[in-house]
Amino acid sequence: MIIEHFLEIIIPYLAALLETAGVIVIVMSSVGAIRRLIAENLDYSKDEIKIKLSKGLALALEFKLGAEIIKTILIRSLDEFYILAAVTIMRMLIGFVIHSEVKSQHDAMNEGQDEKKEKNTEEKIKKVI
Repeated sequence: MIIEHFLEIIIPYLAALLETAGVIVIVMSSVGAIRRLIAENLDYSKDEIKIKLSKGLALALEFKLGAEIIKTILIRSLDEFYILAAVTIMRMLIGFVIHSEVKSQHDAMNEGQDEKKEKNTEEKIKKVI
């Protein structure tokens, strides 16, 4: 069919475009994190930097996973399917780990901010009394 032939031609380009977008996001996120680290005098304890980098990596992974999903259209053999399924599962697991790490870091940052607000409130109350 004409549509199948058209898809065989265009799918590799679309997948490559998505994978390239993922690589660009990784590079931009990494450069931004390095720039912020240098601005913070290489203070590795800053959670903001880790969270932003992790979010960038998660977004890049989504682009790459999208490329893998598009590639499923061209599968011709069971061996190709197994390889693609393994890659997809690995990328999904990595994405899950990154998302859970971002969530835990974000929650930890929010807890720290809540504690600071409580201390500030207590200090204001003591000043008034």
